[in-house]
Amino acid sequence: MRVGVIQLCSGSDINCNLKEVEYFIRAAAKDGAKLIATPEMTHIIQRNPKELLKNIHEESHDPGVKLFSALAKELSVNILVGSLAIKAKFNKAINRSFMFGAGGTIKARYDKIHLFDAKASEDEIWQESNLFIAGDTPVLVNVEAARIGLSICYDLRFPYLYRVYAQANANILSIPAAFTVPTGKAHWEILLRARAIETGSFVIAPAQVGLHEDGRSTYGNSMVIGPWGKIRSVIKNNRPDYICCDIDLREVNQVRKNIPSLYNKVNLKL
Repeated sequence: MRVGVIQLCSGSDINCNLKEVEYFIRAAAKDGAKLIATPEMTHIIQRNPKELLKNIHEESHDPGVKLFSALAKELSVNILVGSLAIKAKFNKAINRSFMFGAGGTIKARYDKIHLFDAKASEDEIWQESNLFIAGDTPVLVNVEAARIGLSICYDLRFPYLYRVYAQANANILSIPAAFTVPTGKAHWEILLRARAIETGSFVIAPAQVGLHEDGRSTYGNSMVIGPWGKIRSVIKNNRPDYICCDIDLREVNQVRKNIPSLYNKVNLKL
């Protein structure tokens, strides 16, 4: 399977962001990708809660949902949108990932389970739970020979989620993100490779990058990692871009056969 991974520096204008991501989706499709993945918050990065809620839509009226459905159908590709900010009830939003099949239909939705309530640095404190409603359900989706476990950004720090996916025969883990620069420098690559190694899975990790209109900075370094933990391809430049990478899903079975840690059962007590 040939996969495309898109790196963005999304701003506060949804229409502008959608034009840019459409350009990269078309480029990746032209380059032969059949599965194309985008980062967290693909169509808007806006730190101000009031401004975010003013500009986003319910799913049925969201322009991103309409665009990605049309592109998937036109280009006959599978588009994994890392996430969109979707308006919910009671002045709240949902951080939702979408899997659009090659026919344009939504094959799966995943709502971010672990919200980023954390202190990234002395100057950067986040409380996503003040604005977003957390999901509570892991989601697997089949795309051709791929079986993909969906997640978003901060989920990366919770290995039990990915073990559940791998034990349910996921062979790709989707980890789109908008990682902060301090945590990205310290943990991004290490955590991604760890998730790949401990589950024997491919990891697809599209990310936001650079200085955004709302003042935040994100780490980038979008990448594809193999089930042995080796980085197969990475975007090292600090700007929007894309990569395409060929992966052989048979490698997953071989790695899990060689190191069958997923199937070891233990009963530990303290």
